[in-house]
Amino acid sequence: MLNWITKFLKNEEQESKLIVPLSASAKFELKYGALPIGYLKVADGKWTFTYSEDFRSQDSIDVLTDFPDKNRVYQSDNLWPFFAHRIPGLGQPQIRSIMEKENINENNEVDLLKRFGRKTIANPFELATSY
Repeated sequence: MLNWITKFLKNEEQESKLIVPLSASAKFELKYGALPIGYLKVADGKWTFTYSEDFRSQDSIDVLTDFPDKNRVYQSDNLWPFFAHRIPGLGQPQIRSIMEKENINENNEVDLLKRFGRKTIANPFELATSY
């Protein structure tokens, strides 16, 4: 029963089907309350994450596990797990209904993150689309 629930909520096959179209371009701001933590961008099929100047100058909130160096610009062909977990399991009827109504391609990682990534029960951060 637990395995079925896990697969229902987050389809393991889903992750291998997600793509970042080369034409996709997006900017996101990760915030904790009013504090901008950092910026996630995608362009030319590559993801980039950098911490904000405000975050780098404070010392009360720890760095994110996937991004241990405040001063580094992180780049990857794959969306980091911290952000990828914000995309819900696409097998859920409510999620499928939203995707059909809004004509969201189930393989487009960027559009899925834009639509579903704003909040998650897994952490207190908010991911807002910058444009």
